[in-house]
Amino acid sequence: MQNIREIQFESPTFAKRIKGMLGVDLYRLFHTPLFYIFLAIAAIIPAMVSAMTMMPDQNGNTMEPLYSNVWQIIAASKTLYVIEGIADYANMNMVFIFGGIMVSIFIGHDYKSGYVKQLFTTHAKKQDYMISKSLVCAFAMACMCVTYFIGGTVGGLLVGYETEVNVGSLLFAIFGKMIMSLGWASLYTFLNIIFRRYFGISIASSFFFGTGILIIGVAAVVENLALPTGFLNVFLYGASVNANLSSGIGALGICVLVSVAWAVIYNLLGTKILSKSDVY
Repeated sequence: MQNIREIQFESPTFAKRIKGMLGVDLYRLFHTPLFYIFLAIAAIIPAMVSAMTMMPDQNGNTMEPLYSNVWQIIAASKTLYVIEGIADYANMNMVFIFGGIMVSIFIGHDYKSGYVKQLFTTHAKKQDYMISKSLVCAFAMACMCVTYFIGGTVGGLLVGYETEVNVGSLLFAIFGKMIMSLGWASLYTFLNIIFRRYFGISIASSFFFGTGILIIGVAAVVENLALPTGFLNVFLYGASVNANLSSGIGALGICVLVSVAWAVIYNLLGTKILSKSDVY
């Protein structure tokens, strides 16, 4: 009498599922021109901003420079809850605008191409999709921070801005904004899940939140009412204002905590929406 062996197929573990999803998403990211186009945009924009502020106007007079220091195009000089001038706005936070648009196009392609339908029909779980997209898009935005730093630095040096800076604070500011990429990528992934059937609206919503128009407006109201502004870091600013040229290790810690909190909250909300609705 022959023994019959039953072959049991174990479902893959969470770690294996995420590893597989990340592998697919990273492959798609590296093999699409979109990623490299946005890396170039992130480098060119700060260089252009630095150069254009030093160009002569119609009367031949040199325009008033936005900055006095190379590193001000990387981060604000201090923690600002309300923007005091365009120079405080035009820094590495612009990456979160470019990044939002890139995330919308990247995720939007999943739905337009039918990739999502195939993915969820086979094996992928909704939670895995949210986590993988958030991590891969966060990686892409962190890379954009690097090219932004290169472009902004080269542009500032070419026009002759001063270079004096506290190196430690500069590094904390850069790493703080790179870490916040996880929080912002999770937010954008969540927004694109909500507007998954409306590609144009998803891009517009990502751009709107990335520009910080809502944030600036709320901050102005709060300041006028003399209310404490610290809570804005958690729900609106994403602690990005702490990543500045006077930052310390504490500011970096705040960016880590807030970014992770955003990622957890938006991934849970996005997973819930996908689980209760038709993703196709």
